[in-house]
Amino acid sequence: QVQLVESGGGSVQTGGSLRLSCAASGTVFIFDAMGWYRQAPGQQRELVAATTRTGSTNYADSVKGRFTVSRGNAKNTVYLQMNSLKPEDTAVYYCNAGLLAGSRNYWGQGTQVTVSS
Repeated sequence: QVQLVESGGGSVQTGGSLRLSCAASGTVFIFDAMGWYRQAPGQQRELVAATTRTGSTNYADSVKGRFTVSRGNAKNTVYLQMNSLKPEDTAVYYCNAGLLAGSRNYWGQGTQVTVSS
């Protein structure tokens, strides 16, 4: 069974940095895409950043220039470096991984990021 395990969340002040990590287990396949979504209280879950096996990346406009998504050297790991954090970045951040074959999509359990002003 595929599991995504996130780490690295926490509380920081405005302008601070955090690095989120996500490692997948339970599959022999390399995910076609991995990335991060977030959900703030009362809001819908939204894409933050994603990257493909070929290295293409996609970012939400609100985080461009501040966040960087990357795949690790180990297969099926993904990171999110978050700099210049703002209070509006406060949310639960979820790791996501997808396989084109079979249109399979997986989620982590979420990690809280809180940015105080």
